[in-house]
Amino acid sequence: MNYKDNYNFWKTQNLLPELEKELNTLTSFEIEDAFYQDLTFGTGGLRGIMGVGTNRVNIYTISKATLGLANYLTKHKLTRGVAISYDNRKDSKVFAKQAAMVLAKQGIPSYLFDALRPTPMLSFAVRYFKCDAGIMITASHNPKAYNGYKVYDQTGAQINPATAKEIINEISKITNPFEIETLDDIITPIDESFDDIYLDLVKKISIYDEEKQIKIVYSPLHGTGGPIIPKFLKQQGYDVYPYMPQMIVDPAFSNTKSSNPEDAIAYENAIKYAKEINADIVMLTDPDADRLGIAVKHKDTFVLVTGNQTASVELNYILSEKQKLNQLPSNGHVYTTNVTTDLIKVIAQSYNLDVITTLTGFKFIGEQAQIYKDTNPYVFGCEESYGSLISDFVRDKDAVQAIYLLSEIANHLKLQQMTIIDYLDIIYNDYGVYYEYTNPMKFAGREGADKIKRIMAYFRQNPPQIENKTLLAYDDVLEGKHVEDQVETKLNLPKSNVLKYYYTDNTWIVFRPSGTEPKIKIYFGVKAQHIEHAKAFVQKIEKLIVDQIDTI
Repeated sequence: MNYKDNYNFWKTQNLLPELEKELNTLTSFEIEDAFYQDLTFGTGGLRGIMGVGTNRVNIYTISKATLGLANYLTKHKLTRGVAISYDNRKDSKVFAKQAAMVLAKQGIPSYLFDALRPTPMLSFAVRYFKCDAGIMITASHNPKAYNGYKVYDQTGAQINPATAKEIINEISKITNPFEIETLDDIITPIDESFDDIYLDLVKKISIYDEEKQIKIVYSPLHGTGGPIIPKFLKQQGYDVYPYMPQMIVDPAFSNTKSSNPEDAIAYENAIKYAKEINADIVMLTDPDADRLGIAVKHKDTFVLVTGNQTASVELNYILSEKQKLNQLPSNGHVYTTNVTTDLIKVIAQSYNLDVITTLTGFKFIGEQAQIYKDTNPYVFGCEESYGSLISDFVRDKDAVQAIYLLSEIANHLKLQQMTIIDYLDIIYNDYGVYYEYTNPMKFAGREGADKIKRIMAYFRQNPPQIENKTLLAYDDVLEGKHVEDQVETKLNLPKSNVLKYYYTDNTWIVFRPSGTEPKIKIYFGVKAQHIEHAKAFVQKIEKLIVDQIDTI
C-alpha cells in the first residue's frame, strides 16, 4: 500500500484516543512522513519518533514487532522466555507490558521488570533467567520524541544481522497490526531484589579497594541510572552527590538540554552544581544507562572527556594494574570497532593481547565474546560512542560497570595528586596523541534518506582526497572487500553500508549511515605530536567533506 492507502486504513480503525486525535490533526506532509513506510526494523530493533502511523513507534507497531519476534522464536523452538525492561520515555512501560502480553498469547513466558532499569541489567537478566531473547524499550540517547525496541538473543547480546533478517521476514508477514491478540498471563515480575544479584557481579570488576577521597557529581539525565547508581556508589564508600533536578524520572527531560552524554550541553547544569560543591568529577549516564560521559576538574576547569579517551583510560588502567598484580591473562582478548580510536589497539598490543575489531555496535562485540568465551578470556570492549564493557557477564555496553571503574580510577589518581587528564597525558606520551571526531549529519524524511544514499554512492566512487596524505587502502564493508595497493582481499566483517579510507600517518575517515536514525555519521581519526595540531587538521578535512556533501 502507498502512504495514502495506509493512512485511510488507519482511519477506519478504532485507535487509542490519543492516537486518533493525532491522526485527525496531521497535515498532508505529516501524513506522508507517518505512513510512507513501515518503521524500519534494523539490525538491533526499532527506533523512531513516537506517534500515529506505520512509520512511528506506537502500541500497534510495537505489537507487530513483538508478534514477528514471537513467530521467529516459536519457529526455532526458542520458547524458554523473554526478559523485558524499559526506560523513562513516554509509554515505555506501556510498550513493555504490551510486548509481554503479545508474547503470552503465543505461549511464550516473559520476565518483566516492575520498574525502569538499565539496558545492561536487561542483558544480564536474559542470561540469568536463561531466556531465549530479551526486549529493551528505549531510544537510548535520542531526543524525547523518540522511543525504540532493542532485541537480544539468548547470549544477552543484541541480535546479529542474520537473526534480524529472519525476524524482519516474520514481521513482514503480518498485514494487520490491529488484529494482534494479547493475554495478561505467564508474566513474571522482576523486582528490586534483582539489583543486588547484578551489582554483586559489578563489584568484582574493582582492582583496588583504597581510601575514598574523590567527590562525584552524578546525573542519570532523568533515566534508568537514577534508581541504581548513586546508591551503589555510596554503598562502596564513594562521596557521591546526585544532581537532584535530573534524578526525576521524566519522559520530557525537563531539566536537561540533551539526553546524550556526547553533547556538551548535557553537562551544563551538573558542572555548575559540581563547581558549587567543589567536586572532582561529573558523571552522566544516558537514559538507558549503557553509555557514560564524564567531565573532569583539571586545574580548576571542568574538561569534557570523549568516549575514545575514556575507553583508553579504562583499558590502560586495567592492563597496567592487573599486570602489576599478575592478573592479566596472556591469551585475553580486547574488543573494539572500526570507528573507535586506534589507541585501543596500540595499548592492547603493547601488552601482547589480541585485538578483535568489529563493526560499530556492541552486538558484534557480544557475538565475538561468545565465540571466544571458552578459549580467550574477555579483558575489555569498547566503542567510540561512550560505551564500554569491563566484565562480560553482561553482553552489551554497561555504564554501571564503567562508572564504578572510572570512580576507582579517578580516586586512585587523586591519591597520587593526579587527574584523569594527567593520566591521559601519560598515555599520549607513551603511545602518541590520537584524536578522533564524529560529525553526525541529519537528513530527515524520505528526501533525507535519498540524500544519504547519494552521499554513500558518491564517496564509494570518489574517495576523499586529503592534502599531503596518500590513500593507502579502503574497506567497502557492503561489498565485503579490503583494497590495498590495488589488491582486493575479503573483509571478515558482516556486510553493512560502511566505507573506511586509510591514509598515511594514521589518518582515516569512515562513512556510516545510521541504522536507526535519519543521519549519516562521518568519523575522522588522526595521530599527531600535539592535540591542538590534531584538532586543527581534523577541522580542515571535515570542512572539505562537508563542502562536498553540500553539492551532492
